[in-house]
Amino acid sequence: PLPEVTVHYRYGLPVVTLTLPTRGERCQFTIKPMVVTVGAFLQDVEREDKGIEKAEVFARDGSKVSDATLMEVLLMNDFKLVINSKTYSVSSPKKGKLSSEHATEMEDIKSLVHRLFVAIHIEDHQVRKERELLQKLEYLKEQLLPLEQMKDRIADSADAKTSRLLWVGLALMSTQGGALAWLTWWVYSWDIMEPVTYFITYGSAMAFYAYFVLTKQDYIYPHAKDRQFLHYFYRKSKSQRFNVQQYNKLKEDLAEAEESLRRLRQPLQLRLPIQQINDKD
Repeated sequence: PLPEVTVHYRYGLPVVTLTLPTRGERCQFTIKPMVVTVGAFLQDVEREDKGIEKAEVFARDGSKVSDATLMEVLLMNDFKLVINSKTYSVSSPKKGKLSSEHATEMEDIKSLVHRLFVAIHIEDHQVRKERELLQKLEYLKEQLLPLEQMKDRIADSADAKTSRLLWVGLALMSTQGGALAWLTWWVYSWDIMEPVTYFITYGSAMAFYAYFVLTKQDYIYPHAKDRQFLHYFYRKSKSQRFNVQQYNKLKEDLAEAEESLRRLRQPLQLRLPIQQINDKD
């Protein structure tokens, strides 16, 4: 290994000095260890020398260091820098031990810097997330459009049949009332027709009770109308091959996406624990 890479600290920041393979010049890279990752550092090196085809970092045991690793973690131990086909052994300088009070202050500063970094970049995350949700909403609306049209046609047909059934029921009740009146006053007398009307009333009560036994619901006209509407709707959907489950799933996904977008567009309140850092005279 060639000892051509050095690391030293200047103004509290680590400075990596290495020799560029193409120009043979010494180049210094100032690192912000709590923000810069290994991948970002390698990209800076490759941008500085276009002759670098491949740059990687390995630990002392030979395992490759992930590009997502922070430089602060990497500089805690010695490592190997591989540029093209050359391997450089890098010795990380040892920091002096900090007092417990100063170390606590440094941890508070690191936490504050991290929160500030999140606050600065959260707007970009919001824009990216909002774009993804808008694309999802557009896709769901495209999938729902033909289903909505088919569902409206089926609903109109079911509603027409339900209304027709209600008018047929009214016509039958009117016919029954007229027939009973005609039999009572023109054909027979009330003494003969009274038992007939009694059994008709009793039969109607039995029919309502049978409806309760079958549906576990009282015979309320709006509920009965809705039940008949659903009966016609599902029967028509089956004949038209309308997938009710798929339609309901798309509607749920659309509502969930709209709710997520609404929450995302609400103003965010980010509270930074600045009060934890006390200024000293």
